[in-house]
Amino acid sequence: MTTQPLAGRVAVVTGASSGIGAATARELAAAGASVALLARRKDRIADLAEEVAAAGGTALAIEADVTDPTGLADAAEQIDRALGTVDLLVPNAGVMQPALPQARRTDLWQHQIDVNLNGVLHTVDAFLPALLTAAERGGQVDLVAISSLGAQVAYPGYSVYFATKAAVSHLVRNLRTDLGPKGIRVSAVEPGMTGTEIGGQVADPDFAAQLTEMAGAVTMMSPEDIAEIVTFVASRRSGVNIAQLAVLPVDMPY
Repeated sequence: MTTQPLAGRVAVVTGASSGIGAATARELAAAGASVALLARRKDRIADLAEEVAAAGGTALAIEADVTDPTGLADAAEQIDRALGTVDLLVPNAGVMQPALPQARRTDLWQHQIDVNLNGVLHTVDAFLPALLTAAERGGQVDLVAISSLGAQVAYPGYSVYFATKAAVSHLVRNLRTDLGPKGIRVSAVEPGMTGTEIGGQVADPDFAAQLTEMAGAVTMMSPEDIAEIVTFVASRRSGVNIAQLAVLPVDMPY
């Protein structure tokens, strides 16, 4: 069995500047894929691209915001010219801003909808032509969206965040009915509690403190754990589609 199951493939990872996105980019590159790193923090992805290159891989850093369809379209053109036709897309960029509904933080609601749901839609739209082209050529093609275990559970204060992730998982289920017949495998990976920067960006101090307490109560997964799952999903033999996969710490109670 080859040690590089993704050799020759061209991948795009959004939210690649940290956490699951950065770990996934490293893992995909180690598995042989050429990887485009998309994120807003240009310095972070530039450093990551250098790291990947130093390890013998191929990476291209492109500053992009998933809420900007025009920017994503420009990124798609750059990637096609530099790396070739994209056949592995990982929409990963996301934000989490828990708040009680009575706080009426509609700004936080809208931000999560814009990034977590609309951002996935914009990303798919920008790269779907390449995925279809790759599928027409007969190669393996994957769309692996990073959702959340929150798509399946309920917890006070997380209604909008969990709703956006439930929408992503259901979007994936439905996209599979559209794109599976075209030869594109569509998957949702739903991580539970994972040690990333997302909790450190929570605006509400009470929820930030709660997350710290929750993180100390379970054995947190690492971003690398999720990256390995994404690579596993994308490296299955042709004809096998892992449609939905929940991944959680062994001692997580829900």
